[in-house]
Amino acid sequence: MRQRTRKLIGTLLLLAWVTFYALIVMAITHNAVRRFGPIGEPVFYAVAGFAWIPVAMLVIWWMTRPDPEDDDEA
Repeated sequence: MRQRTRKLIGTLLLLAWVTFYALIVMAITHNAVRRFGPIGEPVFYAVAGFAWIPVAMLVIWWMTRPDPEDDDEA
């Protein structure tokens, strides 16, 4: 698969992931964050704010891999 195609697919995956992740975090926040207390609430928001990054890093790593070298095109 060419890098250009991977970037298109990766962009769509990232948009879908961030949307899905935001909805999940909103559901957790709506239902449970008040029970975390005054110290647990900021900790939850900090963890939730960074938790989407590992998945995004994997998708970006996959997107930016160089194209395979084709020996037949030389």
